[in-house]
Amino acid sequence: MIERVAVIGLGLLGGSVGLAVRADAPEIVTTGYDADEATRARATERGLVGTVHNDIAEAVRDADLVLLCVPVGAMKSVAAKIDPHLRGDAIVSDVGSSKQSVLRDLTEALPGRTIIPAHPVAGTEQSGADAGFAELFHGRWCIVTPPEGAAPEALAALRIFWQRLGATVEIMDAEHHDLVLAVTSHIPHLIAYTIVGTASDMEEVTRSEVIKYSAGGFRDFTRIAASDPTMWRDVFLHNRDAVLEMLGRFTEDLTAMQRAIRSGDGETLHNMFSRTRAIRRQVIEQGQDDAAPDFGRKH
Repeated sequence: MIERVAVIGLGLLGGSVGLAVRADAPEIVTTGYDADEATRARATERGLVGTVHNDIAEAVRDADLVLLCVPVGAMKSVAAKIDPHLRGDAIVSDVGSSKQSVLRDLTEALPGRTIIPAHPVAGTEQSGADAGFAELFHGRWCIVTPPEGAAPEALAALRIFWQRLGATVEIMDAEHHDLVLAVTSHIPHLIAYTIVGTASDMEEVTRSEVIKYSAGGFRDFTRIAASDPTMWRDVFLHNRDAVLEMLGRFTEDLTAMQRAIRSGDGETLHNMFSRTRAIRRQVIEQGQDDAAPDFGRKH
């Protein structure tokens, strides 16, 4: 069983892990570290973990599980820093949204270590030490992508850890994970960043008008587009192949919609909209969102 957890990176996900452990698995000892001094200070004030260290080596020294909650582009360098200070039987995992690159980088930086990447599919558009909350993982999926030959006892311990924080654990191949998340997360974020940027750059419409008259659709795009730019920059660069494949498919579908609008093909448009409406109902049935109108916003 996992008894000591070191959380490296004390932003939204790292902070939420620490708070979730305190709420749902209080007997587990937590330590933490963040490269930013101000973040460490705020993490100490909020009690995100039991002990916030100023030295990354001290944070990981006695941990059963080291959880890397840093942008995927920083995984390799951070892993190299902690390697000399890890216990021989420590499990090293992460919370990144791109799994093939993380597995490759951690394997290169931590030869001979027990590495089991994971991705809790949970988050908000907020970031930083003030963003975390204990319930973030309740009712959410955590996808674990063990490498071939991963130690069964370590995999079982990591599964139990995430289950105790409220997540439902799914085991998946890293390559398949990256393809699935490119569709369900990465491309939607890319579209949101792009459409908000397009609206902002329009010369015929002022930025103040875009903000003032934001209808529901654009408003919700801005929520997604407010996500951490460093994290998402790294996601797109490190899951490049899957993102480009899905982006190509999306571009083809968008071209087909453009053709239908130009030619007045209402049947094609109606069929597409009916199919996507059914998918929304399935998302609600699976418990991944609430059926309340307008996402439950009060008006």
